Amino acid sequence: MKAFRPFVVCAALALPALAHAQAAGDRPAESFEEIERGIYLSVLGGPFFVVNPPSTSGPRPFSPGQMAQVELGVDIGERLSLGVFVMGASNRAGSEYVGNSGGAASGDFSMLVPGAVARFHLVGLADAQDVQRTWIYVRGGAGYALFRPQQLLPDPDILVFAGPGLEYYTRLRHFSVGIEVTGSFFVKSQSFGFAVTPNLRYAF
Repeated sequence: MKAFRPFVVCAALALPALAHAQAAGDRPAESFEEIERGIYLSVLGGPFFVVNPPSTSGPRPFSPGQMAQVELGVDIGERLSLGVFVMGASNRAGSEYVGNSGGAASGDFSMLVPGAVARFHLVGLADAQDVQRTWIYVRGGAGYALFRPQQLLPDPDILVFAGPGLEYYTRLRHFSVGIEVTGSFFVKSQSFGFAVTPNLRYAF
């Protein structure tokens, strides 16, 4: 029996270590979602056109321009997102455009629009791994439009907009890219516009 004592002692010392290693091996591997959803930040930008800019008198010429928008929001499940945004735009109108100034000012104008937005995913298209990375969606919102120069367009307006878009969730998990076409309407001045805006989105 004395000859077996060293083996018994070694076994007694080794058993706890083996049990710990077995417990560690039984832990489930940490998994990640293929698409990250939650709080997000997105930036949009592109051409923005106003068909008939606000004016109480004088011509209302077609006005091309550029816009940029920053949006902060949250995903509510897989299909619905709600957010707030700030949009800036600058449009050309020419010297014949006098806006609501009565002839005291003329030319180009810009706007700053804070507001709220909602987006709903309609159809998801799966990739080879059966992950719905490509989505067709509709997005709409409303904001309070402030114009510059104020002498040209002294009165704020309500901007409402909506349109379809296409979004692709990349394999970087947090990032998605997309493009959308949006129709716009200024409620008080009855002005119409539209924009084509590529976008980049990051989910935290």
